[in-house]
This record gives sequence, C-alpha cells and structure tokens, in this order.
Amino acid sequence: MTDNQKLLDNFLASFSFDKRLAMHDIEGSIAHIKMLAKCKIVSVSDAGKIVKGLQKIQKYLESGKKLQPQEDIHYAIEKKLIELIGEKTAGRLRTARSRNDQIALDLRLYLKEQIIVLKKLISNFQENIIEQAKMNEGKLIPGYTHLQPAEPVLFSHYILSYAWMLQRDKERLHDCYKRADIMPLGSAALAGTSFPIDRQYTAKLLGFSKVSQNSMDSVSDRDFIIEFLSAASITMMHLSRMAEEIIIWINPSFNFIEIDDEYLSGSSIMPQKKNPDFAELVRGKTGRVYGSLITLLTLMKGLPLTYNRDLQEDKPPLFDAVDTLSASLEVMTGMVAGMKVRDVSNDEMKIGFMIATELANYLVKKGMPFKEAHGVVKNIVNYCRDNETSLETMELEGLKKFSGLFDNDVKKVLSTDNVVNLKISEGGSSIKSVRKQITELIKII
Repeated sequence: MTDNQKLLDNFLASFSFDKRLAMHDIEGSIAHIKMLAKCKIVSVSDAGKIVKGLQKIQKYLESGKKLQPQEDIHYAIEKKLIELIGEKTAGRLRTARSRNDQIALDLRLYLKEQIIVLKKLISNFQENIIEQAKMNEGKLIPGYTHLQPAEPVLFSHYILSYAWMLQRDKERLHDCYKRADIMPLGSAALAGTSFPIDRQYTAKLLGFSKVSQNSMDSVSDRDFIIEFLSAASITMMHLSRMAEEIIIWINPSFNFIEIDDEYLSGSSIMPQKKNPDFAELVRGKTGRVYGSLITLLTLMKGLPLTYNRDLQEDKPPLFDAVDTLSASLEVMTGMVAGMKVRDVSNDEMKIGFMIATELANYLVKKGMPFKEAHGVVKNIVNYCRDNETSLETMELEGLKKFSGLFDNDVKKVLSTDNVVNLKISEGGSSIKSVRKQITELIKII
C-alpha cells in the first residue's frame, strides 16, 4: 500500500470514533435479523447462528477486548461475525438494510440512552441545589442587576433560580427524546426495500415508539442531533452562568461562599492563590458545546437528499457534546454539594442602598404615585451618598424632611431582613416563597 493510499484510507475511515456505537450497532443487527426470520426472508437456522455470533461479539467487547479497526464500526463487526460463523451465513445480515439506515438507527439508540443519563444527572444536580437552599434558608445575599447591588434576596432564592433553569433543560431533553424515538431501520439506502419486512416488529424489539414515514428523510435526517445539541448548549449556558456566579462569590472582594479545595488550584508563583479552575473550565467548555451545534448546522445546510458522506462528521461533535455536558454536570454537582455559604453581615448588606425600592414602595402604599416616590427616595439616596451614611441608619426625623408620609412604621423597611420577606408576590424572595418553590421542585424532579 502506498503512502497516499494509507492517507486516503485514514481520511475515509470513521472507526476511530464510531466504535463507540458498537453495542448499539449489534443491538440493531440482532433485532433486524430476528425480523428477517419472522418474515421468512432468512431461515430461522441462519438467523439463530447470526444472533449467537452477535451475542458472542457483545460478550467479547464487554470483557474489554477490542475489534480490529476497519473503515467503520459496521465493517468491523461484520468482519468479526464472519470469523465466527462464516461469510455465507454472516452475509445474510445485509439483506434489506444499508449502512445509511443502519447508522441512523445507531445514532438514535445512542442518543436515547444518553438523554436518559443526562436527565438523571440534571435531577441529581437539582437535588443538591435544593439541599443548599434548605441548609441556608434564612441567609441574605445581595441581588444584582448590571452586576451592581440592586435588592437584598435570600441566598436560597438566588440558588433555586438555577434549579428552575435546569428543570427547563430537562424538559427540553425530554422533548428532544420524542424526536429521537423514531426508528429509521427499513429505509435501506434511500427508497425502502422490495423485501416484505415488518418495521413495526423491529421497532418493538428496539423499544421505539414509532417508525419513520419517509425513507429519504429517514436516512438523511439529523434534526434530532441538532435539537439535542441545541438543548445541550442551553444547558451548558446555564452551567456557565452558575460557574460565573461561583467565581464571583468566592472572590475575596465578595466572599459570599467557600468551595472545597479539590475544586480549586494554586498558582505556580503566588503561594496564596486559590483559583476556581473547575468553574472556569465549565465556563470555557460551554463554547465547545456551542461549537458542536454550529458544526452540525453547517454540516447539514447544503446537503441534497439523501445520504452524503459529509454525514460521517456528525458523530465527533455529538460525542464530544455528550461527554462535555455529562462531565460538567457532575463537576458542578460536586462543587455545589460542598459549598459553604457565609453569613453576610448587616454592614455588607447596606452597600448599594438595596432597600431603596422598598422604601419607595412604602411611600406608594401611603398614597404617593410611584414616579414621585422614586424621585423622593433618589433624593434620600443622594443625601446618604453625600454624607457617607446608609438608608438603614436614617432616623424618622431625617426622612420626614423628604416626605411627610414617613411615619414610625417605616422601620420595617429599613431592615434588609424585613425587606426580603415583604416580597409576598408569587415567586418572590420571601422565605414563604422559597419553601413553596422547594415543595414544587421536589414534586417535579
């Protein structure tokens, strides 16, 4: 073989990555040959030999042994099957099937399996978030807009927002599963087959809820992968946002939380450093999953029907996205599970005049239009800035200089603890709301 032929063979081959589909390929082949026997397209005797041969290959792989590399996983399994039962019998497995519908099946079997795994990982992460919310129910933390102190919130309310994001992620994956749960086998190369096959029987053996309705669409469709990668990208975006929160929170300038040292690293030159490398990598790896989505969209955008060899390149980005998302979920789960939340002091909570909105609401409840109340409280805040004091330390006499509506009951809105629990609207930041959220999340997780 010339060097150029080696180059071309290697360029064409996909075994290095599609070997991951070996078990799914065997599962599909066993169902296919059983269907061919049921339909009397191959003999029961030959089908039995093929099933036994495929099961031996399954055990061979389960023992840790590896198949001899071939152009792709289909040929590698076929070659091993020929070694076990002979070429004549093994060759019958190709009846009424093409590599085109075969690989479409393998990918769907793989993705269905991975979606179930990922949903469990998300649920586990949600459970750890809920546990943190329970353990730190009454602890306060600044809420931000534009990364500027805005209003005080409960840490439990803050972190539960991510449990709700993850719930939507899980629902997207659940919905994506429906599109993956369509069996393409029997579409053959592109036009179906003249053999009297029973696709419904094959679908039942493989656990699919339905079969595809157009053979040309079946062998060229990768929408289910693109949809998954979109869902995975959104999930990674949520993980990245939470990772960024953790990076900020453990910064000494904020110092809201501590995380276990195993999720931190030191510096090669600065002895004091504790760097949030794992959170930063989750944030960085998000771009990698986005890249997988863009790869598939670009791969598919100009393909005429039906199968084209371009589709060989659908697997590396899919596998990489699954691996990256799985690892990121597990890392974030462990990081959050060991998180220790600090009691933020009253003095720290005074930074940024975060009770200003509730002070304006106080005036509104006394009858003042909100626009006017907003202006009054803005003047009070400016006064506090000029005099290097805080809203919480303002006396009633001083407040009355800005509005005669202030009375003794204003004290209830001059405390961050009270302000948080004044948020009585559904979904707000009060302890009552947090407890309700936890109850609802536990029901749906």
